[in-house]
Amino acid sequence: MKNRLKSVLIVIVFILCYFLPLKHITLTSPVFEALALVKWYAREHVLLCLVPAFFIAGAISVFISQASVIKYFGAKANKFLAYSVASISGTILAVCSCTVLPLFSGIYKRGAGIGPATAFLYSGPAINVLAIIMTARILGWKLGVARGLGAIIFSVVIGFLMHLIFIKEEQNKKSSGDLFAEEVKEQRPLLQNGLYFASMVAFLVFVNWAKPQNGETGLWSLIFNMKWYLSGFLLLSLSVMLFKWFNKNELADWVSASLGFANQILPLLFIGVIIAGALLGRPGQEGLIPSWIISKSVGGNSLLSNFFASVVGAFMYFATLTEVPILQGLIGSGMGKGPALALLLAGPALSLPNMLVIRGVFGTKKTIVYVSLVVVMATVSGIIFGIIAN
Repeated sequence: MKNRLKSVLIVIVFILCYFLPLKHITLTSPVFEALALVKWYAREHVLLCLVPAFFIAGAISVFISQASVIKYFGAKANKFLAYSVASISGTILAVCSCTVLPLFSGIYKRGAGIGPATAFLYSGPAINVLAIIMTARILGWKLGVARGLGAIIFSVVIGFLMHLIFIKEEQNKKSSGDLFAEEVKEQRPLLQNGLYFASMVAFLVFVNWAKPQNGETGLWSLIFNMKWYLSGFLLLSLSVMLFKWFNKNELADWVSASLGFANQILPLLFIGVIIAGALLGRPGQEGLIPSWIISKSVGGNSLLSNFFASVVGAFMYFATLTEVPILQGLIGSGMGKGPALALLLAGPALSLPNMLVIRGVFGTKKTIVYVSLVVVMATVSGIIFGIIAN
């Protein structure tokens, strides 16, 4: 009953945020920016990004056995395979720092090792092929290549460092992993499960396919023009699979698990978005921290400017692809190339809402270590790139 009431309350809050009458609200700038950002977030990211992600996470928790997750991502899994798969996941998912959270929570709670789980958490939003291509075309090929290579290396290194730092916990997982080796037998053929998950992931990818920039044509443009047809076909295919392959109890468990993830994650995300909007505002708008302070603080290639860019990027919320035009404006205002890369490596993978949810899954200590690793590595990478690029 508690969970149902919480779900109803979340839906009511979402509807209120979605239909916020901002034109009739006269408030001070930080408060208005907080409300405007949460309205934009509700309209642009909840229905088409987070809701599909919640259902995928619910499916992972219900239909993928703990033994399967441990086999490929657990403490005893082949490290090369685990980190390779986790580090390139972003090329397929192309999600933002918040949309990846239900997926990360799902695999971690099913027994994935902290190293591969963290690599997946970072790479999901960071290794976005379209964003990297846009970075290269708009901000220069050097920055585009550095972002692509840096994101892949980051995901592996950060995951491996998290594994080493918390190796005692990993060893405990490893010692107990055999207890789950034969825990659950698959209820349906692997091909059916594969098609079921592939249809959901493909729907998440295509329904959020971004509009090409500057009137560009080609494959990206073709897919964008067909995105609703592709998404509709995938949704229809998924419906047929659910009707033919799943019984009522399985579907009820799936919905219940998906609602559980939504109840856990959505409140923290909305709180984080409100705080981020009040502090930093929206792109082109002012929050409590004036934009001129940020622009002035990220010039040159000093340790301070790179660190500041990493910290601002880590706390600010970037929707997928929005970091490129934001950086274009900052570079035009005097931002150095090193701090630009630092922000690109820290920004898309982290945000204040993202951190609050990670804390709920990982705990405070692991979250602080993870965020610190991202900020430190982004800072160092920015300094090195700034030296090479200048």
